[in-house]
Amino acid sequence: MLAGLAARLASIIIGYAFGLIQTSYILGRLNGIDIREHGSGNAGTTNALRILGKKAGIITFFVDLGKGAAATLLVRAIMMNFYPDGVNLFVAYAMLGAALGHNFPFYLGFKGGKGIAVTGGCVIGFLNPWFFLIGLCVFFGLVILTRYVSLSSIILMLYVIVYYTVFSLKGSFGFENSHNMLIESIIVIIFISCMGIFRHRENIKRLINHEERKLGEKKKEDA
Repeated sequence: MLAGLAARLASIIIGYAFGLIQTSYILGRLNGIDIREHGSGNAGTTNALRILGKKAGIITFFVDLGKGAAATLLVRAIMMNFYPDGVNLFVAYAMLGAALGHNFPFYLGFKGGKGIAVTGGCVIGFLNPWFFLIGLCVFFGLVILTRYVSLSSIILMLYVIVYYTVFSLKGSFGFENSHNMLIESIIVIIFISCMGIFRHRENIKRLINHEERKLGEKKKEDA
């Protein structure tokens, strides 16, 4: 049987491997550019949308969502055989690995994206449809209302913390026989979400100063 530490490391490594699929970077290279040298410099959905167009933005979003889902579902399938009562702890570690792989890809000098779409995809691996669907509504609802993708992303990360913490403590995510694993999983989820928020620190500054660009808004010099 996999030892506890080895299982945690394996989950992170599997997640990291999936996170290394840098969709916007690949699409940029196919168009002859390094997307990290254009726009916001971020290798994510929003920058792909602004620099490469709607088709590239949509592809980036769904591939990044899919790689997060694939990572967590694979880890769930593996770890379910060893830790059936606490499998969601390892799903959380896979989520951490996927976010790290997306944000800090070793082969790109550790300069990637901000991990929002991949984190959203990882939520699918918890097999709690409300967790994913409500999060989807929160994110896109805020994008439609405010047109600030960054603000919507930050709120989504806060939602992930609140939903997972509340419902895991209520028993919705298992851990019937291990309170320690439950608390550990909450800590991992909080860390992932805080990392996502921290990656938006420049956006937060611009939001406070009313300088953040809205979705579809051109730069002032381009207006």
